[in-house]
Amino acid sequence: MLEHVIHWTPARFVVGPLLLCVLLAGCRPETQQPVADEAESPPHLVAASSVEAGRYLAIVAGCNDCHTDGYLATGGNVPESDWLTGSPVGFRGPWGTTYPKNLRLTVQRMSEDEWVTTLRERKALPPMPWMNINQLSESDARALYQYLRSLGPAGEAMPQPVPPDQEPSTPFILLVPVEPGN
Repeated sequence: MLEHVIHWTPARFVVGPLLLCVLLAGCRPETQQPVADEAESPPHLVAASSVEAGRYLAIVAGCNDCHTDGYLATGGNVPESDWLTGSPVGFRGPWGTTYPKNLRLTVQRMSEDEWVTTLRERKALPPMPWMNINQLSESDARALYQYLRSLGPAGEAMPQPVPPDQEPSTPFILLVPVEPGN
């Protein structure tokens, strides 16, 4: 019978694990090592281009749900050429009636910096979730702007908000809580 005997000296107990740690630290993938600027920046989307990042944000953030007429009713089956042109169907609640703006025309009137400031600071009528939009990182706000600009102008301006004491002249979705049994 052949036996292999390994003689461990106290130095091997220290040097072996130390050498292993050094080797493993050097093998760490570069993608796991944060760059100082990225580690300190707010979360943001990374994509092949800022336009693609903006397109993705428009989809997953639900911009089309309100700002593209018929998007929800068709399960998103609206040509991209018609996206984000607003909707003449209002949202009516205790605040009055508001309409999803034509974002493609909106960005034509604004600089990129004005757009970013608006998304970061605006407080307006429901149902637009401004409290959430205000949290967009600057790079994501710029990507959304660049995507909207890439689509070009299309459509027309949507109606202005209607005060709560006036009836809208367009179709609307009523957003009023109803107690069960009423």
